[in-house]
Amino acid sequence: MRFLSLAAALLAPAFASAQALPTDWNAVVDEARGQTVYWNAWGGSTATNDFIAWVGERVQDDYGVTLEHVKLSDTADAVTRVLSEQQAGLTSGGAIDLIWINGANFASMKDAGLLFGPFAESLPNRELVDVEGKTVTTDFTVPVDGMESPWAMAQVVFMYDTADVDGPVGSMAALLEWAMSHPGRFTYPQPPDFLGTTFLKQALVDLADATEVLAQPATDETYADVTAPLWAFLDQLTPHLWRDGRAYPATGPAQMQLIADGEVDIAISFSPGEATTAIANNQLPDTVRTFVLDRGTIGNASFVAIPFNSGATSGAMVVANFLLSPEAQARAQDPAVLGYGTVLNMDALSDTDRAMFEALDLGIATLSPAELGQAIAEPHPSWMTRIAEDWQTRYGVLQ
Repeated sequence: MRFLSLAAALLAPAFASAQALPTDWNAVVDEARGQTVYWNAWGGSTATNDFIAWVGERVQDDYGVTLEHVKLSDTADAVTRVLSEQQAGLTSGGAIDLIWINGANFASMKDAGLLFGPFAESLPNRELVDVEGKTVTTDFTVPVDGMESPWAMAQVVFMYDTADVDGPVGSMAALLEWAMSHPGRFTYPQPPDFLGTTFLKQALVDLADATEVLAQPATDETYADVTAPLWAFLDQLTPHLWRDGRAYPATGPAQMQLIADGEVDIAISFSPGEATTAIANNQLPDTVRTFVLDRGTIGNASFVAIPFNSGATSGAMVVANFLLSPEAQARAQDPAVLGYGTVLNMDALSDTDRAMFEALDLGIATLSPAELGQAIAEPHPSWMTRIAEDWQTRYGVLQ
């Protein structure tokens, strides 16, 4: 994921939306009918695209809202578009109504006054969200403040083919040893792809002696000290990667295809159910399983946010609220569909709705919540911005 510079974003004047917030939900629903919502969201996965298309069918049937999926390869492209519209004085009728967003891109939009809201805590289905047990009130340590609404939980896992790998590796140090003993059999997507930068963050966290500092903005002093083990690790790892570290898969799906083709044996994922979903869709062999590291792995929530100048704020709120419905959440968690973690609190659901989740077969390659363990919090966005830039200087290759 390419990040919009915070400094550049802050040059734009803050803008307070004058549009109505969802204090009267019936009025929001009435106003949404007939609106078209342009949802800018990552388009690199067929399963994700199919799920968004299903959401579009449901909100059309129930609310008369038309949902158009604008497929992105880089979320920062949408952020830049909204910033450009703000600087041009376009305060309504913007091209983007909803963005799948988190991390540094959210921090940039929030700081630059590019968001409509706060709206998230007023959505009717918000009362079903597990605000105590899930990381849904902060986004990469940045307070959400109602400016974005969660819709899925993610946690790093590693997929491996049991036909070729004896068992899980418990740490990044152990992964390095394995890669050195099995040259060419591991890789990760090339940063700034979000999964590639996720691998760098996971390595940073696992190799660090203390992680408390990662919750604070990076300074020149802390950055140099804390990232030193990461660069030492990558210096050793890179020559033993697939194609000797001279090429990288461009995306997560491209990386997964390497496992399917038998070119690599271990791959990173940010979806605990992705391997099961891929097996069900005949994209991976049924010998693939997943594991987490002994110290745990990074987890976060996926959010949707509404730009300040959206011309369909009511329709966007209807979509955001539907994404929090038990129906949508259970479908997203189904490994045959997406395999995403839910943001809902099971104790807040009716017996009927809870039964939908209990009936799900998480599949042969999906770890149980106990096996996943408590997710590790994301570092402050400033760490990843600098690491992604430095990685490109040190190891980047032309695609």
